Amino acid sequence: MNFTYPKKEKLKSKITIGLLFSEGKSVSKYPLRLVYHCGPISDGSKIKMGVSVSKRNFKKAVDRNYFKRLLRETYRLNKHILIDNLDQPCSFMFFYQTKDRLSYAEINTKTIQLFEKFIAQNAKKEAVEVKDDSEKE
Repeated sequence: MNFTYPKKEKLKSKITIGLLFSEGKSVSKYPLRLVYHCGPISDGSKIKMGVSVSKRNFKKAVDRNYFKRLLRETYRLNKHILIDNLDQPCSFMFFYQTKDRLSYAEINTKTIQLFEKFIAQNAKKEAVEVKDDSEKE
């Protein structure tokens, strides 16, 4: 299993980020939120991930950077949950949305729950699409 977060997986394209916020869907597990958009990615990679921590909740850049580092680490260690269950390329934006200072263990647990919730929601959506396609025939 590859536990890396290479440059090709980092979400940096302004166009893709704009697409996430205009057409993306969201799933939440307090205090984390995952905004996603599935579709072709320009460089052909399977997944793109970006992280964000609100300046409104953490005024000091040191604190924001600390929580962004935690989010990237929990993603890096748990990305296999997403990759193993994706059938098409997706872009993700990962948010920390509270003033509460949770520990790494709590954030890691919430990340796993969030990824599993995303997979369940995505699987349910695909099941509905398959059912609709079979009814049309």
